[in-house]
Amino acid sequence: MTFVYLMKNQKPLNEEIVKSHVEHLKELKSQGRLVLCGPFSDYPGGMVVFLAEDLAEATKIAEADPFIASGCKTFEIRTLEQANEENNYLL
Repeated sequence: MTFVYLMKNQKPLNEEIVKSHVEHLKELKSQGRLVLCGPFSDYPGGMVVFLAEDLAEATKIAEADPFIASGCKTFEIRTLEQANEENNYLL
C-alpha cells in the first residue's frame, strides 16, 4: 500500500537532525519503499510518499523519521490510492 506522511514544522532544525532525516530517507530508498519526498515551497513542512504493508507499519516508519522523533515536526498520515494508466486513473 502507498502512504503519505505530511509534516508540519514545530521547532527549528539543526544540521544533525537534517542529516539523520536524509539517512532515514536513504534507508527507505534502499528497501524499495521510498516513492517521493521533499519540502513544500508554499507551506512550512514537507511530505514523504512511501510503501508499507499496513497503517501500523506506515505509522512506525513515520515515527522513526528523525524530524518527527525529535519533535521538530508533527505529522499526519494518509493512505494513497494511486491513479495511473495501469488502472485507467481509477475510472
